[in-house]
Amino acid sequence: MLPAPETHPEFYESVASKRLIAWIIDLAVIIIVGAILTPLTAFTALFFFPAFVMIVGFVYRVMTLASGSATWGMRLMAIELRQGDGSKLELTSAFLHTLGLYVSFAFPVIQLASCVMMATQRSGKGVTDMILGTVMLNKRH
Repeated sequence: MLPAPETHPEFYESVASKRLIAWIIDLAVIIIVGAILTPLTAFTALFFFPAFVMIVGFVYRVMTLASGSATWGMRLMAIELRQGDGSKLELTSAFLHTLGLYVSFAFPVIQLASCVMMATQRSGKGVTDMILGTVMLNKRH
């Protein structure tokens, strides 16, 4: 089970800011991986590099979330995503969470609402978290 924010606030402390820093780290990793992969496309990825980076980012997020319930940025920030029952994300939930992130990016109003929710709720849940029942926690030691 997930720890309640009221009785175990240490699991939710600074999660919103750590989530932002993790996102910035992940974005840097994704851009670097995209740049490294570009020669493998005979440099055609240069013509659609933003879309290429989005595809690389989607695959990166799904793979890292499915393999450890956290992206590399999240791991550096010692946070992880958990399902409503407290278990780690598996491939389907990692895919759905990543899809939710991309839908939020496509609609700035949803992304803004998500950011406000993460910053103002004790549990730090965004829109995608509310829909999927996931939550970001400080990693258990």
